Amino acid sequence: MSYEPAPTRYDRPDFHRRTGRSGLQLPIVSLGLWHNFGAVADFANARAMVFRAFGLRDTPLHLGDNCGPPPGSAETTFGRILAQDLQSHRDELIVSTKAGYDMWPGPYGEWGSRKYLLASLDQSLRRLGLEYVDIFYSHRPDPATPLEETCGALAHAVRTGKALYAAISNYEAQDTAKAAALLREMGAPCLIHQPRYSMFERRPEHGLLEVLDREGIGLIAFSPLAQGMLTSRYLEGIPKDARAARDPRFLKPEQITKDKVATVRKLDAIARARGQSLAQMALAWVLRKPVVTSALIGASTPGQVEENVAVLEKLAFDDSELAAIETVLSPAH
Repeated sequence: MSYEPAPTRYDRPDFHRRTGRSGLQLPIVSLGLWHNFGAVADFANARAMVFRAFGLRDTPLHLGDNCGPPPGSAETTFGRILAQDLQSHRDELIVSTKAGYDMWPGPYGEWGSRKYLLASLDQSLRRLGLEYVDIFYSHRPDPATPLEETCGALAHAVRTGKALYAAISNYEAQDTAKAAALLREMGAPCLIHQPRYSMFERRPEHGLLEVLDREGIGLIAFSPLAQGMLTSRYLEGIPKDARAARDPRFLKPEQITKDKVATVRKLDAIARARGQSLAQMALAWVLRKPVVTSALIGASTPGQVEENVAVLEKLAFDDSELAAIETVLSPAH
C-alpha cells in the first residue's frame, strides 16, 4: 500500500520561504539524503525518515551523484522509496542532485566539464527512476574548466527538461556573480546556492550573502549543525555511536577540542534559555538572514528530523540573544 501523508502537512504556510526572486517556495528545513541513505544503511530507517520529513512539510530531498556509500547508492535508495511509496506525490516533492566530485575513474568522472556534468545527471536520473530533477547543481567550481562551459551544461539540462532549475554549490562570491550572469544570459537563471554555513563556518558572510541578495538567488545552508557539533551529541565527549567515532572522514575526533566543547556548552545554555535545543537554535541562527531560504539537515532517525523541523516554533532572536551568541563565538573566530 502506498504511503499516505497527513492531510495537515501544509497547514503552516510560514514554513515556506520564496527562493530568491524565483517563483519557487521551499520549506525552511530540507532533508539531505547522504550518510544514512546509502546501500550500507538500514533501508527501513531511511524510508521512515523520508516519510517523517514529507509528513512534516519538509519536501525538498537533496541528493548528489556520489552520496552513499557507495557513491550513487543514496539515489538508488530514494528511487526505490519513490517508486514504492511516493510516486503519486511526485509533484509535491522537490528532488535535487549535484555533480562535481569524483564519481567514476578517469578524467571524465569529476569536476565541471560538460561531458561529466551531463553524463552524471543522466546516471542520477536512472538511479532515481525519474525523467527530471527539480534542481541540478554544479557541486563545486572547476579551476581547469571555463565557467562558460559549466554553466552551459547546467543551462542545457534545463532546456532539455532534465532539470527545472540550475544551481551551484561551494562557489565563492566572485565566481557566484559570474555564474549568475552567465546562467541568466543562457535563459536558466541560478535558483539557489548551497554553501557551508553555520555558527562555526561564517565565510558566506564575507561577500557571498551580498552577491546572492543582489542577484536574487536563494541560499540553502549546508552543514548548519557543523557535522553534528552544534547539537547535544558532543557536550560530554565523543559517544561511540557518533559520526566522529564511526566515520571520521568529515568530522575528525581531533576537531572536537576542549575549547570547542566549551563553546558548544555555552551555546547550549543560551539555547536552553530560549526554550529550544542547541540544534534548533543553530538552525534558527542560520535562518535569521532573509537571503537564506532553507537549512539542509542530515539525520539518522525520524526523531531527529522531527526535532529539527520544530525550529519553526522559535525562529526569532532578540538583540540580547544575538549579542550573547556573538560573545561566545568571538574567541573562536
